[in-house]
Amino acid sequence: MSRRRSLMSHQLKEELAKELGFYDVVQSEGWGGIKAKDAGNMVKRAIELAERQLVQNNKIK
Repeated sequence: MSRRRSLMSHQLKEELAKELGFYDVVQSEGWGGIKAKDAGNMVKRAIELAERQLVQNNKIK
């Protein structure tokens, strides 16, 4: 079985889980214990942050 490489750093995933309010589940059950909805919200938030960073970087140039 192959293992997927994460595109988000462990630190970013933890920060997002804390921000979105399910970090306690991660601590007690691991990443496999979170709901699909929470995982989706985490990805959505990561995309929002990345888009915001791209916009800011383009304003600087």
